[in-house]
Parts: sequence; C-alpha cells; structure tokens
Amino acid sequence: VVTPGTAGTQDRAGTAPSDAVVLFDGKDLSNWSADDGKKTKWVVEDGAMLPTKDSGMIRSKGEYGSCQLHVEFMTPTPVEGEGQGRGNSGVFLMGQYEVQVLDNYENTTYPDGQAGALYGRKPPLVNACRKPGEWQTYDIIFEAPRFDAAGKLLRPAYITILHNGVLVQNHFELLGATAWDSPPKYTAHPAKLPIMLQFHGNP
Repeated sequence: VVTPGTAGTQDRAGTAPSDAVVLFDGKDLSNWSADDGKKTKWVVEDGAMLPTKDSGMIRSKGEYGSCQLHVEFMTPTPVEGEGQGRGNSGVFLMGQYEVQVLDNYENTTYPDGQAGALYGRKPPLVNACRKPGEWQTYDIIFEAPRFDAAGKLLRPAYITILHNGVLVQNHFELLGATAWDSPPKYTAHPAKLPIMLQFHGNP
C-alpha cells in the first residue's frame, strides 16, 4: 500500500508519496554532490536549490535506474535573454539521458531544445510551460536500458513525461544518450547511476 502525497499550491509545497525517496526536502543538499563527487557549490534559498556562478552540474549521491521522478522547477524572472538563453537547464537520467528545462513561455527555440524535449532527439508533443516565476513540474517515467554481460544492448530506454500534468512525451524509445553535437548511440553502463541537474549559466 502506498499512501499518495498531497498536492502543492503556489505558496506551499506538496508532500511525497509514502514510498518515495526524497532527494531534496527544501532544507539542505545532503543528498547531492558536485559532478566530481566533492561538495557542491549549489545553495539553498527559500526552500529551493539554486546554482551559483561556476557551480557546474549537481548529481545525486544515490544511484538510480528505472524510476518515476518528480521534479519541480522555476525559470527566472525578470526575463533576460532569448532562445536557449532563458532558464536553460536539464534533468539527466543516469547522467546521460536529458530532459530539457527551458523557459519556453512565449520564447521560440529549435524544436528538440524546448522545455519537455528529449534534448537533441525529440521535441515535446505540446508546449505546456507556465510563466516565468511560477513553479512547474515534470513527472518522468523512465525505463532504463539493459545490457548483457558483454555490453550488448538487450532493451532500449523508454521515457514518458508529463509537464505540468500534460503529456509531452509518450513512451518514447531512446536510441542512445542525448547530445547536441552527435547522433544517438548506446554505450554499456551500470544498471544504476546518479541523477544529474545541469547548470547552463542561467539562474
């Protein structure tokens, strides 16, 4: 039996389901480290985690494979920049399969770089962005790829994403890691790896 969590509001965070692993409770970054495993330069302010100048990516200390991941984020206000320069970040499953985070509220960019895109691979079905300064959610259902002992791919990764409760990716088959400058391909990796959040120079 899993007791469902409660819904949040604009002024109050919701609660997690009873079986959830809570990676951030609004108080500290004890479950996170810098990309190199050292103490992160990200900070906690008003119950949210924020990157700082030159802080780099942040990664979970725990390692995960197939999972249901709930993420809450807010893009910056006042708005500065355009295209990929507005609220750019990313959620990296297993450190290599990226769900793009971007302020796409009345902001045009290339299709597979939008909020809710599988970066460089698949645009979202729709734009479900809220205004900058409002909390948004991703609910990601991720099925990790499987490899045999020799590193041969047995089953590809699949991903489903709801952005603010709206379906934007529907059981999409990933053909490999996401990247901006190369075609997709799989390289064998462990069954569980950290979740990573990108710092792309934007708040």
